[in-house]
Amino acid sequence: MRYDLSGKRVFVAGARGMAGAALVRRLASEGCEILEHGRERVDLRDLGSVEAYFADIRPQAVFHAAGTVGGIQANDRYPATFLYDNLAMAANVIHAAHHHGVEKLLYLGSSCIYPKHAAQPMTEDALLTGPLEPTNQWYAVAKIAGIKLCQAYRRQHGRDFVAVMPTNLYGPGDNYHPENAHVAAALLRRFHEAREAGAPSVTIWGTGTPCREFLYVDDLADACVFAMREWSGEDILNVGTGEDVTIADFARTVARVVGYEGELTFDAGKPDGTPRKLLDVSRLAGLGWRATTGLEAGLARAYADFLAGGGRNR
Repeated sequence: MRYDLSGKRVFVAGARGMAGAALVRRLASEGCEILEHGRERVDLRDLGSVEAYFADIRPQAVFHAAGTVGGIQANDRYPATFLYDNLAMAANVIHAAHHHGVEKLLYLGSSCIYPKHAAQPMTEDALLTGPLEPTNQWYAVAKIAGIKLCQAYRRQHGRDFVAVMPTNLYGPGDNYHPENAHVAAALLRRFHEAREAGAPSVTIWGTGTPCREFLYVDDLADACVFAMREWSGEDILNVGTGEDVTIADFARTVARVVGYEGELTFDAGKPDGTPRKLLDVSRLAGLGWRATTGLEAGLARAYADFLAGGGRNR
């Protein structure tokens, strides 16, 4: 049954993050009341705080886009933080949504839930069929738990809770921290600083051979609103472009967008992570949704946001 967001009280958990902010932008045209949050009002890692907040704001629909996120280095350095924070936030928001009678909830997972050596492109059925990539297993385990919570509350309590799995995201509002950023934001910053400094070369972690799929964050937000409206089921939905690129070619594209003309070198002594991560997006495409933002165009928008002072931890 189609779910209409018009006139609903909609809580966006994580509204200040990249994905959450994109959701707020997208929901502005849905005719709903958008309920955001700040840590000064609610700590999503604390069930009592979340329960009190839900009792106060009385949401009818919830988008759970909150999370502690980062790249390979951050995942490796802070495993307990990544596991605990994301487990706690998922459990607390999903349970509070059930307890307070939320009509529909959409949980934002991640493509890192799939096995390291899953067949490519990865279908939703690949979940839990093999070992995870060790460098981000902590985050992946927490996201898998969130998926299973949605399925469990659906089975036991009849809740209309659904989950979507986005591929690697980039876009306005990204985290540009020099150590904790994901690859797209990290490269935008690194090439910008190299161009400004006149550096003759930039070193990229790894061999450059792994393949990755990149999704512009406003496309993700549109997919989430589409899934909230059109999808109701226990099965998860992959969200991506259905196309991937080597890290080397991606780095060259970022350099071109930034205007950096120096040499690119690759440090093979650093970890590559999963060899390839490409999502099978046929299930979502069959429902009628596809991404529309090309990679270079999306990166140009992200870089414009960076230059304008957007993003975090700069």
